[in-house]
Amino acid sequence: MKKGLKQTIRIVVFLAIAILLLWVSFKGINFNDLWQILKTAEYGWLIPATAMTLISFFIRARRWTLLIEPLGYKPRLINAYHAIATGYLVNLIFPRLGEVTKCAALGEKDKIPLDKLVGTMLIERTIDILTVFAIFGLTLVAGSTLTGSFLSDNILVPMGHKLSASLGTVIIVSVLVIALIALAIVIFIRMREKLSEKKLFKKIYTFADGAIDGLKSISRLKRKWEFILMTVLLWVAYLFMTYFPLLCLDSTSGLGLRGAVFVLVIGSFGMAAPVQNGMGAFHWIVSRGLLVAFGIPLEEGLVSATLLHESQMVIVTIFGALSFFALFGRKGGRILHLPEQEQGV
Repeated sequence: MKKGLKQTIRIVVFLAIAILLLWVSFKGINFNDLWQILKTAEYGWLIPATAMTLISFFIRARRWTLLIEPLGYKPRLINAYHAIATGYLVNLIFPRLGEVTKCAALGEKDKIPLDKLVGTMLIERTIDILTVFAIFGLTLVAGSTLTGSFLSDNILVPMGHKLSASLGTVIIVSVLVIALIALAIVIFIRMREKLSEKKLFKKIYTFADGAIDGLKSISRLKRKWEFILMTVLLWVAYLFMTYFPLLCLDSTSGLGLRGAVFVLVIGSFGMAAPVQNGMGAFHWIVSRGLLVAFGIPLEEGLVSATLLHESQMVIVTIFGALSFFALFGRKGGRILHLPEQEQGV
């Protein structure tokens, strides 16, 4: 199957899932009520939210360069910023492909091996996931059970019931999958010398070595405290990116930072859904969360989720496109195909 056709099918499938999730989120909603809420919203609060979004791009870019420096490369901060914004733009079309695209973009611009950048990207993703769970844990320690009870009642418990209904099958399949993966890794390592004689496997081993080297960069950080500071500042920026849109509506303006933390945590689970930018999943989980935790009417919650999500999509579209052309201009088509080439290695 041709790459172009495969990409088209992939986009259509993920977009169809996103549309289905949006339909589920807005099912039974009175759109006249939504329109009235939108007409009374104070959109001025989206301006500082936009500012915090752009600041978060630069903070993430600086943190990324700190991870790259131990590998012996010094990418320019502005190039890292443009690569990150470009990756976010690609994520609007190809879910999760933006992460590899940003590595390809920076690698092409500053002449850094893609495999090493992928390793640093994996570290970033891991740290972000751990940070979400750390914030979640802090909310529980601080005495707020809103986040925990909502996630438990609406996601974890229903998922547990579905798993328990077919627990035996799940255990057997999981054991088999883990055993096969472990066996494949052992064979891959033990037969390296012989398999490396073939061009395809030689490329795979080279890419794996580079990725592992990138993963090790976290242990060789020269400015660990700055890296920690950048991580804290990044999530502070995310918090205010979430807080300011809540001020647009009277019903959510009184939730304060406590409500913003709640939306930030549960929204992160929605953004993790394998669809374009968490579309649909984010709207569902945030609107239902605001209803259950704070008694915010579903229509108000959906408008709040839409203002937060769609304003971010507009920012990513505009600044992602500007960053893409700032990096490569008309030569950018080559960069967009690099992730696909690497996936095919």
